[in-house]
Amino acid sequence: MLGRFIFIMGLRMTGTVIGWWIYNLTNSPIALGLVGLSEVIPAVSLALYAGHYIDRNENRALLLKCVILYVCCILCFIFLSDDHTLKTIKPWNIATIIFIIIGITGAIRSFSGPVFLALISKIVPRKDLPAATAISSATWLTASIAGHALGGFLIAMLDIHYTFFIILIFVTIGFLLLSKISSKAVFTNIAASTTWQSVKEGIKYVYKTKEIFGALTLDLFAVLFGGAVALIPVFARDILKIGPIGFGWLNSASDIGSIIMVTFLTLFPLKKNQGKILLYTVAGFGVFMIVFALAKVFWLSFIALLISGALDGVSMIVRGTILQLKTPDELRGRVMSVNGMFINSSNELGQFESGIVAKLMGIVPSVIFGGCMTIGVVVTTWIKAPALRKMEY
Repeated sequence: MLGRFIFIMGLRMTGTVIGWWIYNLTNSPIALGLVGLSEVIPAVSLALYAGHYIDRNENRALLLKCVILYVCCILCFIFLSDDHTLKTIKPWNIATIIFIIIGITGAIRSFSGPVFLALISKIVPRKDLPAATAISSATWLTASIAGHALGGFLIAMLDIHYTFFIILIFVTIGFLLLSKISSKAVFTNIAASTTWQSVKEGIKYVYKTKEIFGALTLDLFAVLFGGAVALIPVFARDILKIGPIGFGWLNSASDIGSIIMVTFLTLFPLKKNQGKILLYTVAGFGVFMIVFALAKVFWLSFIALLISGALDGVSMIVRGTILQLKTPDELRGRVMSVNGMFINSSNELGQFESGIVAKLMGIVPSVIFGGCMTIGVVVTTWIKAPALRKMEY
């Protein structure tokens, strides 16, 4: 957990820096959308194969290879953000290279995300998986908060170039800690099959397990339309005028809300009506996206994102618990990869959708539109998916 915390903190710092950097290079909301698109295409394209590969290979070694590849990408960002490079290459050309590198990180993440989740079940006894899922989510969220906030501070204090050196240090420390995990056995009872047959087994299991499929589909469309977080650089610089430090805090507000809720649910787990609670909280998420869009002062924007993050934290815990409890060990890599495909699709495609709609409708109307669509998705799910509404565990 400590190795994951430091590694994820470095990656979230990278996301914060990239968002601020891209918008200052291009002054274009569409460029922020292209960041998400650049990552989601390889991440989703490789997700199903990644699950097949994870189930048939030693997880620790694969995880460490992924971290090493991330280090190489950060070294590329260090080179691109150097003053000499910035003076030599035109801003949009630099942005294009950044998109390519982000595409590579998306490919890496299609393996690293699911393998982290698959490792949990190989470290923790099954009876402790619900608590372990909550602790894992809390670790990720705390790292995300720290990474977002620290990224904003470091941009203000050190500038973008030197911030990437700090990120490199964090990711390297994460690698050293993760290398202390012992090797994990590969399940020998996995049936021999072709890659495509193996992939179909994972897809088929997710589809026929209605609780998993319903929760993933709801999350996919809700976050796809409610992805206002992608436009935070625009709100911070042009609407709220709060600078990089305020941007860092605003960027971390959702994660702060999520960690508060995850901590609460770790101490006081949901005992019943998890399906209905999931639907209520996703609808609330859409409402507070609309509040964020209409806010004209920093404190109200921060509170709106804080509450939306808390509501999203409920969804994270419910979805994560269902995945861990409902998935057989021999299918974990493939099911977690399908989960990763849904998450990548919702987050990064949501970022792209936000950039395009912001260009067509304007910044504030686009976020209001996304919040309304999220509420519409919940209403549709309530009517069309009674199994999810009635779900309990």
